[in-house]
Formats: sequence, structure tokens, C-alpha cells
Amino acid sequence: MTTTFYDEIGGAETIRAIVHRFYEGVAADEVLRPMYPEEDLGPAEERFALFLMQYWGGPTTYGDTRGHPRLRMRHGPFLVTPTAAQHWLRHFRAGLDSVDLTPEQDARFWDYVTHAAQFMVNSPDPLPPTPADVL
Repeated sequence: MTTTFYDEIGGAETIRAIVHRFYEGVAADEVLRPMYPEEDLGPAEERFALFLMQYWGGPTTYGDTRGHPRLRMRHGPFLVTPTAAQHWLRHFRAGLDSVDLTPEQDARFWDYVTHAAQFMVNSPDPLPPTPADVL
């Protein structure tokens, strides 16, 4: 029997803890919160937890219920800027810091999410106003 990264880090309990802490940050984030049209972030939290569980070798509930992740397509309606990606990473970092991973496990998870955050960027940050815009 092969042990997956999902099993190695503590399974659903660990992933749910990471994702819950992440969404606590998102709930108060002025950049990210508007990207979530639902008043209740609970369904988004559940979808993200199921996605990460499946990605890391856990149950395939996400794919069974939602199909292929198609992450760029699902995030396409939202302006995901480099600033938004940094906010996303800040909250994910808090999630990772809230659980007891080894340095190697943390590095592996962090490597994945930093690449994923950059992959999701679909729009540049707005340019700051020029002096001509102010006049």
C-alpha cells in the first residue's frame, strides 16, 4: 500500500484546518472577498478543501461531484491580478502556519500553491494614475 502526501500530512483534518484558516483571511480581505459572490464562504471552503484532498492523493469527491478542476476556466470571470495572487498567498501561508507540518511537507505544499497562484493570474495590476489623469 502506497502512502500519499494526503495521508502523510494528516489527511482531511489537516487540509480542512489549512483551508478554514485561509478562508478566515479571505473573509476580511478587501481584494479577495469581492471575488466570492456567495454571502456564505462555506461552500467555497468545502470545494477548495475537496480539491486539495484529491490533488494530494485523498478521496476523489471533488472530481466525482464537479468534474475536472478546470481552474483557469473557473476563475476566468474574475480579475486575478498579481496583487490578488499575493493576498491569496498571504492567507494560504497563514493556513499552512496553523498546522503542524514538517519543514519538508510545508515546502512541498508551499511550492505547489505559489506556482498555482501565479498560474491563475489572468490580468495585470491596474496602472497607477499618471499626472495627466489627475488634471
